[in-house]
Amino acid sequence: MARRTPEYRLPPPTAMIVAPQPEAVEAGAAVLRAGGNALDAAIACAMTQGVVDPLMCGIGGFGMLQIFDPATGTHNVYEGMGGCPLESRETMWQDIALGDTTDGFGFIVRDFVNETGAMAVTAPGTLKMLSSAHAALGRTAWADLFTPAIAVAEEGWLVRPHVYTVITQDERKYGRMNFGEKLSLTEDGRRIYLNADGSYKKPGAVIKNPDLAATMRTLASEGAESFYTGSLAARIVADVRAHGGILSAEDLATMTAVETQPLSIDYRGWRVALPSPPGGGLLVAQILRIMAQFDVVAMGHNSPEYIRVLTEAMKIALRDKEQFVGDPNFVDNPVDRLLSDAYVNDCAARILAGERFDVPRRNAAECKHTTHVSVVDADGMVVSLTHTLGNPSGFIVKDTGFMLNGAMSTFDPLPGRPNSIYPGKRRYSSMAPSIVFDETGPVMSIGAPGASWIGPAVAQVLINVLEWGMDIQTAISAPRAVATSNAIDVSNRIERATQRALQAQGFEVRRSHLSYAFAGVHGITMFDGRIQGGADPQRDGYAQGV
Repeated sequence: MARRTPEYRLPPPTAMIVAPQPEAVEAGAAVLRAGGNALDAAIACAMTQGVVDPLMCGIGGFGMLQIFDPATGTHNVYEGMGGCPLESRETMWQDIALGDTTDGFGFIVRDFVNETGAMAVTAPGTLKMLSSAHAALGRTAWADLFTPAIAVAEEGWLVRPHVYTVITQDERKYGRMNFGEKLSLTEDGRRIYLNADGSYKKPGAVIKNPDLAATMRTLASEGAESFYTGSLAARIVADVRAHGGILSAEDLATMTAVETQPLSIDYRGWRVALPSPPGGGLLVAQILRIMAQFDVVAMGHNSPEYIRVLTEAMKIALRDKEQFVGDPNFVDNPVDRLLSDAYVNDCAARILAGERFDVPRRNAAECKHTTHVSVVDADGMVVSLTHTLGNPSGFIVKDTGFMLNGAMSTFDPLPGRPNSIYPGKRRYSSMAPSIVFDETGPVMSIGAPGASWIGPAVAQVLINVLEWGMDIQTAISAPRAVATSNAIDVSNRIERATQRALQAQGFEVRRSHLSYAFAGVHGITMFDGRIQGGADPQRDGYAQGV
């Protein structure tokens, strides 16, 4: 019998959503099927993510959203980044600062007060960001976007492998409190997330959160302003301040979603659109601009020379970020200089000459526990959304079911530095929700959770697609290497011969035990009108075509 290739019989999708949580993907896909647009689907997905990934994200967090809408000609980035509480002081933790976390993901302050509990909280911006975008471009009624999240919160969701990993992993070795410990911080946390004996729920256990379902109903009926000036705002402020926090009614009432134009660069003829500071797009842009000065394909994919050049580019971008970049309201970000031909060519020449760049491990990146969603609809709207709790505070507002962010942990407790504490200052974020265009329009939506790994991972996957021609799932699944310090970190699928060759050149190379490591990239491509999705295998999600 002659051999033949099986015929692919699934109808080609006209829309797609990809995210790390199956329940959230399902929620967004249902909105698309019901006639909602990509933004509607992203919001429904995000609300559900907050239910089923309670240490990763939620309405108590912050985020960044990039959206392109051909129908209206809109191409904007919405920033939902709350600042330090207005009652904060630059020196308030100076005397109890203990140093950096050992992995650079935050600062250590005595008794974890900067990352855990009521003092760790900044004004949450996620709802303000999503509601502002929806008011401008949404199609489905706001209230209907909460229906899937309400159902999952009431009916319950299964503890997935990645959720259990987050709950049980050892964060104290880096200088942070374990996230599982944070679940026991409040009475509500113990009741919702722990067993009666205080032990952690195992994979397969069902978690129900009727309090959060009730909160979602309030947001559906009263709108996001309930969270900032209404009944929910009053409950948030009262509980935070009753437990010694300084978040005020003014902090919530003055929270705004900043709307900006994307930072765009050319890469091999494609236009890559990224969030400007305080987002992480500049770091991705620098890596791509430097790599464009090399014949990447001639090096060989993941060869010793390829990894050397790529990781030195990462180190340059990370060094520049930590030295120069912050909230543009407080810091003069030298974007044009860092992306200029002169600077990029100089960096490339120094890498080619074998120079090694130093990354001092002083400033912070956010916690690795973030999430992402990319959506494309049948009308060509493209959304890339990354949102997070930062380093989760563990503080669940009484009887509301949602946890607040612990974003104060990534402000430097020592004064006089680019990211020191200051009233109203927004934190730098590595989040880099991105959209790629060719001469016909958008061809790719991509982003990732993963702290300081976000930029290196997103850049690496972009290069895999745009240089090597990989399909999006192959590009995401390919072994990655990153440098967020002077060491090179490699996943367990990078060849050991490559590791030995780099070590023979004097590099410190650290091998991860994970086959799929360093951020959790999710994306969609639309080349030649064919929609394809890719989900990072290290997370639990998938891509769903509609």
